Amino acid sequence: MRSANSATPSQNTSQPQEQRARKAALSSFVGAVVDWYDFLLYGIVAALIFKDQFFPSIGNNMGTLAALATFGVGFLFRPLGGIVFGHFGDKLGRKKMLVLTVVLMGISTVGIGLLPNFDAIGWWAPILLVTLRAIQGFAVGGEWGGAALMAVENAPKGKKAFYSSGVQIGYGVGLVLATGAVSLIIATLGEQAFAEWAWRIPFIASIVLIAIAMWIRRDQDESTEFVEQVIEADAKPKKLPIVQAITQHPKAFFYIIALRLTELLTMYLVTNFALNYSTIQLGMDKQFFLNITLMVGAISCFSIPLFAWLADRFDHRKMCVLGGLIGALSAFPFFMALDAQNTWMIIIGAILLANIAHDMVVSVHQPIFTSLFGTAYRYSGAGVGYQVASIIGGGFTPMIAAALVIWGNGSWQYVAIYLAIGCLLTAAVAAIMPKTQD
Repeated sequence: MRSANSATPSQNTSQPQEQRARKAALSSFVGAVVDWYDFLLYGIVAALIFKDQFFPSIGNNMGTLAALATFGVGFLFRPLGGIVFGHFGDKLGRKKMLVLTVVLMGISTVGIGLLPNFDAIGWWAPILLVTLRAIQGFAVGGEWGGAALMAVENAPKGKKAFYSSGVQIGYGVGLVLATGAVSLIIATLGEQAFAEWAWRIPFIASIVLIAIAMWIRRDQDESTEFVEQVIEADAKPKKLPIVQAITQHPKAFFYIIALRLTELLTMYLVTNFALNYSTIQLGMDKQFFLNITLMVGAISCFSIPLFAWLADRFDHRKMCVLGGLIGALSAFPFFMALDAQNTWMIIIGAILLANIAHDMVVSVHQPIFTSLFGTAYRYSGAGVGYQVASIIGGGFTPMIAAALVIWGNGSWQYVAIYLAIGCLLTAAVAAIMPKTQD
């Protein structure tokens, strides 16, 4: 007969599971902060001064396009990172790959901070800049898939969006840190010092975040779902994991691309493109949009987990539908406010796009995308699909938007149409795709 104070099997395992879930969520969050700080810092600085530092001899418009194009290069290498890290993550486990991604990101980011400019070494400067940016993209391409899986696969049933939301909160914190670092340097040292040499400081300072991430990840446990369903069941892919993911679930890649359009277009148009457009085309103070970026990043730390909590209780897909519709409806009002230089309307528009539409859809990406693939090839499938979408909807968005402005003789209408169509595609696909709630 069992004693009165003996525990049931579920009681014996519930606490360790909760501990593993919290530990995995923390590790994923911290790694995401590091990678997104490094990745987004590049975009902010590229929009402000890389034209003058690395492309000073090709004219104003072409220099701007070239600087923003280097931002997009990182996205081209993200699928490659997803393939390589996904392959070994599905074969060897998620933990080892997540350590490597942080190390690679740190090396490339510090390297950018130490890189001589065009005046010092000529065309070797932009060549090396593109190379380091490619390494950044390669590293972040492997980070999201592993971080998302560690959080989702360790999360309690019915709470997967909430426990994995740290991956996206890490984006917001990274955005705040990157923007805050740039703003602080400009405020203390001045715009001239920032343009000449002080822009290097936040790149080199990223080594502190890398050390913190390595310390937290040193004791990270392997994903329980991976161990149980792949290692113990001997269910490793019999062929390349990415090939198995493509052949078994071809529609999943289309779903991922479509569902990420709202996320990518809203965030990169509000942060990177609007910063460039408002300062160059409209002559606005750059600190104003840096403050907006700080604001939306800070709000996202609260809005993303809130939307994730709500989605776990209702429906993951409906959150994407609602977010896409809000993004489409907010596109024209935001650019109208920007053109009119209406401060309060710009702030409201930025919140609608970056904190409502964007945060609604990203709050459920982790559980939706990972559920589309089998455990044995999930790192490859979800990771590569996520990064291919980054190229289509993210990496070259600031450059495409800048080109649309040039094509429209300085007008913003084509950019607003571009944003609205992408958001509507997200809403439409989320409405018709199969249900994925666990």
